[in-house]
Amino acid sequence: MPQVDEQLKRGRAPRGRGLLESALSVVHSGSWMARLWGLWPGSTRVQVVRHELGLLPPGSPRLLVAFLSDIHIGPTTPPALLDNAFELVERATPDVVVLGGDYLFLSATDARLAELERRVGNLTAPVKLAILGNHDLWSDFRAIERALERGGAELLTNRSRRLPAPHEEVAFVGLDEPQWGVPDPNAAVAHCGDAALRLGVCHSPDGLDLLADAGLALLLCGHTHGGHIATPWGAPFVPGRAGRRYPHGLHRVGETHLYVSRGLGGISIPFRTWAPPDVGIIELRGV
Repeated sequence: MPQVDEQLKRGRAPRGRGLLESALSVVHSGSWMARLWGLWPGSTRVQVVRHELGLLPPGSPRLLVAFLSDIHIGPTTPPALLDNAFELVERATPDVVVLGGDYLFLSATDARLAELERRVGNLTAPVKLAILGNHDLWSDFRAIERALERGGAELLTNRSRRLPAPHEEVAFVGLDEPQWGVPDPNAAVAHCGDAALRLGVCHSPDGLDLLADAGLALLLCGHTHGGHIATPWGAPFVPGRAGRRYPHGLHRVGETHLYVSRGLGGISIPFRTWAPPDVGIIELRGV
């Protein structure tokens, strides 16, 4: 029964997670911390990080990709911050919106799931792709997947997706969360076919090594929050081995461009220092 075992593994949570979430739900009751942080000047401002990369085959029309990660709908993320982020993405009129996981913080309540569905559904990009993050897998991830699908997003868990014309030479490859999911790089690339360009998405940059042989020109990741509480000289704590090396921004790792977003929302605490929330707008052009 390997499929049952796999689903049990995907659904597991760290020991003591339930007790911690119960305590945090009490602490954050009424979303008072997000409301208080939302009053701080500039707290709901979202940085747009733009990059232009010549990765497409010669003569290809440009491809505009928007990347949002670590949305964390919940009691420590001011709704106005997410309003601003989704408006910035919509204003950019991307061809593809990629959602990098960690959609909720704490339990997957009906209200949070409805908000996720609404926000994703209001995006008018012709293609919307999504993968899950660790917080999703610690929660009711099936309900989160259904909310994303109702919002028009296609799940790319260990799957690939060729884009429609005029970008049919491009395939997106999605890998499950490296630590808490069941990542399968071979399954992820199985349907790329003869696509001239492979672009990847994984919640954590720790997926970089797993996808080393996937032939990716670009890998989109989140998870790190840029350290969340950082200093002008760097972040003292960034999750994951690859995250500590690549806490945010665009990097070149071998033949792959790695883009790591700081994400948007808060988790245990809402406030950030020297790690502003961001959305990525990546313009791909012909070489």
